Amino acid sequence: MRPKSGNPGQTPPRKIGAGRQRGFLRRALRFLLWAGLAYYAAMALLLVAFRWIDPPTTALRLERRAEALFRPGRYAEQWHPVPLSRISPHLQHAVIAAEDGNFYRHWGFDFDQIEIAVKEDFLERGRLRGASTITQQLVKNLFLGTRGSFARKVLEAPLVPLAELLLGKDRILEIYLNQAEWGPAVFGAEAAAEFHYRTSARALSRQQATRLAAVLPSPLRRRPARMNRYSAVIDERMRAHGW
Repeated sequence: MRPKSGNPGQTPPRKIGAGRQRGFLRRALRFLLWAGLAYYAAMALLLVAFRWIDPPTTALRLERRAEALFRPGRYAEQWHPVPLSRISPHLQHAVIAAEDGNFYRHWGFDFDQIEIAVKEDFLERGRLRGASTITQQLVKNLFLGTRGSFARKVLEAPLVPLAELLLGKDRILEIYLNQAEWGPAVFGAEAAAEFHYRTSARALSRQQATRLAAVLPSPLRRRPARMNRYSAVIDERMRAHGW
């Protein structure tokens, strides 16, 4: 007669291990859920605050400061926030024409431009150009910086409609123009006007505005004086909008 092995009431070790794994996964998922909720709640509170106060810094500016630690020389940031009423309408219109022509007609994502980007660039040329709106760029600059494209897009997606809801279009444009990068350590329209043209954001001419807007896609490499062709394109887009 074969002797019985083990205690009949004892749970096999394999089942115990599987149960522990499931418990660990449940706790990990619960932690990630609560961490995500806490993160977006904090971002929502910041957006509410930014409705009335200027962000003292941004993820982009902190990123540039960190990069400067590994370069010779002193990093001297230029940033002078001003109200939207003190930024030339030419620059406001030029930036919208250059970066987000449907800015006042969407809720954070321009699906028409995304469709065009997919059809014309990805399917025909095998690469996908950017179709980011001003709101998306603002969220990226404020909270996420320029690193980690896919992960950043995932984190960005819920924040974009939240920014539209909590800030409104004019405030989104105001913060964006005051935080956008316009050269090495040059942030915001006022600093850009002083750095490139020795004038104020309010006094920018139409030509100066289109050239500054042309710099935005690559502000560390482009210079307004060299933007003849693209600034002319932006000027035509402004005219098409009636500006």
